[in-house]
Amino acid sequence: MALSYRARKRWSLLILLVGLPVYIILAVTLIDLFDRPEVWVEMVIYIGLGVVWALPLRFVFTGIGQPDPDAPSEDDRNR
Repeated sequence: MALSYRARKRWSLLILLVGLPVYIILAVTLIDLFDRPEVWVEMVIYIGLGVVWALPLRFVFTGIGQPDPDAPSEDDRNR
């Protein structure tokens, strides 16, 4: 079941405005549960976590910056 353009746009907005801040808070909390590692190790962990969240969700963000492919074209609206 493929999501429509409109649904993907809404899901991407929800993910970026709600899901990503929650993910960041969880990642920082998880790192703080253990002894704080070296700065470079901590940076590598955060970079890795920054990539990991987007991999399963890339289908939601694909093509969101493009015009709606299901919308009628300008020529169709003028007729």
